[in-house]
Amino acid sequence: MVKHIVLFKLKDNAPADEKWAAMNNFKKAIEALPVKISVIRKIEVGLNINPGESWNIALYSEFDTLEDVKFYATHPDHVAAGKLIADVKESRACVDYEV
Repeated sequence: MVKHIVLFKLKDNAPADEKWAAMNNFKKAIEALPVKISVIRKIEVGLNINPGESWNIALYSEFDTLEDVKFYATHPDHVAAGKLIADVKESRACVDYEV
């Protein structure tokens, strides 16, 4: 099994209401992906409620293989979900590991 963890930091200068709208739309879109992308075994998105922390969004997902992660990453529905935060995203960190 491969666990895929991604953190997103949003731009500090983006309006708060715009960031929260983008975050909520992103969460809904990502969590709707399992019915569209069969290789996803589990997926969840957490929106950081602690304003003192560095990262705004955490994405946790599980796949059978690294090839499945790559398939998911390039799937048009996943790419479309990513565009929902593109205007407010500052940076992204990702770790994929096997268990």
